[in-house]
Amino acid sequence: MRLTRRRLLVSGLGLGGALVLGHVLRAPRDLLGDATVLPGAADEHALNAWLRIASDGRVTVAVPRAEMGQGVYTALPMLVAEELDVPWSAVAVEQAPVAKVYGNVVAVVASLPLDDEDDGALAATGRYALERAARALGVQATGGSTSVRDAWLTMRSAGAAVRDMLLRAAAARLGVPVAELTTADGAVLHAASGRRVDYGALAAEAALLPPPDPIVCKPRAAWRLLGTPASRLDTAGKCDGSAVFGIDARAPDMLHAAIRIAPAGGGTPRAVDEAALKRQPGVVAVVTLPDAVAVVAQSWWQAERALESAPPSFARGEVGLDSTDAVFAAYAQALDAGDTQTYESLGDASAALAGNAETIAAEYRAPFLAHACMEPMNCTAKVDAERAEIWCGNQAPDLLRLIAARALDLSQEAVTLHTPLLGGGFGRRIEPDVMLRALAIARALPGRTIKLIYSREQDMQHDSYRPAALSRFRARLSAEGRIVAWENLIASPAVTRAVLQRAFPGLPLLGFERTNVEGAAWLPYRIPDRRVAHAVCDVPLAVGFWRSVGHSHNAYFTECFMDELARAAGQDPLEFRLAHLAADSRAWRVLTRLAEVSDWRAQLPAGVARGLALHESFGSMVAQCAEVEVRDDDVHVRRVVCVVDCGTVVNPAIVTAQMESGILFGLSAALRGEAVFGDGAISTRNFADYRLVTLADAPRIEVHIEPSDAPPGGVGEPGTPPIAPAVANALLALDGRPRRRLPLSLGA
Repeated sequence: MRLTRRRLLVSGLGLGGALVLGHVLRAPRDLLGDATVLPGAADEHALNAWLRIASDGRVTVAVPRAEMGQGVYTALPMLVAEELDVPWSAVAVEQAPVAKVYGNVVAVVASLPLDDEDDGALAATGRYALERAARALGVQATGGSTSVRDAWLTMRSAGAAVRDMLLRAAAARLGVPVAELTTADGAVLHAASGRRVDYGALAAEAALLPPPDPIVCKPRAAWRLLGTPASRLDTAGKCDGSAVFGIDARAPDMLHAAIRIAPAGGGTPRAVDEAALKRQPGVVAVVTLPDAVAVVAQSWWQAERALESAPPSFARGEVGLDSTDAVFAAYAQALDAGDTQTYESLGDASAALAGNAETIAAEYRAPFLAHACMEPMNCTAKVDAERAEIWCGNQAPDLLRLIAARALDLSQEAVTLHTPLLGGGFGRRIEPDVMLRALAIARALPGRTIKLIYSREQDMQHDSYRPAALSRFRARLSAEGRIVAWENLIASPAVTRAVLQRAFPGLPLLGFERTNVEGAAWLPYRIPDRRVAHAVCDVPLAVGFWRSVGHSHNAYFTECFMDELARAAGQDPLEFRLAHLAADSRAWRVLTRLAEVSDWRAQLPAGVARGLALHESFGSMVAQCAEVEVRDDDVHVRRVVCVVDCGTVVNPAIVTAQMESGILFGLSAALRGEAVFGDGAISTRNFADYRLVTLADAPRIEVHIEPSDAPPGGVGEPGTPPIAPAVANALLALDGRPRRRLPLSLGA
């Protein structure tokens, strides 16, 4: 697909209308930023917005992305430390403050609904315009597996600039040319005289110097830290209990709140027995919100027990969801009516498929999914007439601060938002709902610090869910068994639009967005006639970002259909895919490597089968092979082999961990994940009925990293999309029956 003027305009509107396009012509940010945004202790000197150096040589790196287990508190400081030439043991990390210099440019640019391989003039113009807009807006979001990709140039430049400043400061102090100096292990060295000056002794002088222009980063051959499995900086605190998550927030005389939210959307409190609630031990106040009732007590358990003893009742409202079947019926109706937007069109797939008796068709479904973060949603807040202070694990501190300021009718400067560690995010903690409810409760008790925690049941039943999706395929094979025509029609809500409209009601947005078709359009397979289109179908339920977003279901749809086509062609699934890939392309290399390391062609015991899937997402190519058997009428995944090409690797241990994490996360969803509805509300309540893969269930996982000199790709999410189709395809190989619905089961 080539970018048209209309598509460029729509792309901009899809990301926030005039908010984005109106900033295109403004000057971009200075990559290094102003050192004043990073204040420190008396013995520390900030040399730009990204790092401080203490008198003892300790280097503190500001990380502008939320640490939710994906390793940004390690990978991003490694970029600085490599260029700065400091020992890893001398590096510390802290959460960056809210400032535009920390905006995530890559996340905005990557949201364009374009083929990443499209390098035409209009596509380049669209990317350039959004990059300028992103730098001006400075949205400080964590998501889309963009943390390392966005920091790759910026944070290396920050370290390289400071190294140059330290060299010049040392040259002035020692009275020698800069060319005679080198750096190593946190010091400037003068080999001719044997003199050494530690960075800590030079920091104050270096801070007075301007950064170099241009900034020169090290060549790859000079790296000593990047590409190594450096120890994680957040591990020790998580092991000894000193790590602070949102749920760990503490303040003197803090009160605790539990909550009951209307079960169905649009519901309101109907009957609240305040007297009974206030008679319970420790209860301080009862706060009625438009859609919920909260009890504030001396402890959370007291507040929760009070609500259990005298539960409020709610009027149902008018936007409840009757059943998942009703949702899929509406999806099917939209596709039947042809109410779709085309994202990719090459050749004439419709004509190639029309009236052809050899057309192969299939329809797939994926259910609503909860996030099920291990740390339930929580927020601690203190509000008075002039200021607010908030402690909340979040994935977009600048946006949440803006939303909080508007809700409280305060200036943004009057709102302080702390971003602690996140006990799981997966897109859930970009939502402001728990913060807004905490602020409303705290506003009712001005001057008191209130910690609101959702119970697991409230968390599970009031999520922003991964939307259900319906996908229809039609394809035709040549006599040689090649795909000559491919059409894919998808129906689901537009996730980005839903998230932004909840956060900023009234914001003009269209449903034309990349998340609708990511993982379905712009596949690496060579197919002469192809079309991918999407129908935006709104649902009366909050839907939101979920780990890998559209890729999470579209990879399942496309890769399962590829196996069905391979079977129709009478070909091995791996050979069938290779035949549709350009020789020695990135996808071809990853798939070829998978064949080797997974023993794809080796004989398996009776009752065991292999399935594979290939998928590109967030700048990384991943192929996975699953070995599956059926025991005791249940699906058991014995072994998963993963090959990933994520470009240049910052820390291979983090890449491996994230591939393993993504596989297990996706496997839970593939085998068991479904948010079930009943009587207009989510009936799923806890892990007893939203089961996860446990240690006993977990397969043996092998991760192989394909060497690459390309810029870094993402790793937090790309491991998730291929696992569901890999398992489904193994089941197809086992008994010949395609699995066209998730979660997977023998009867599906």
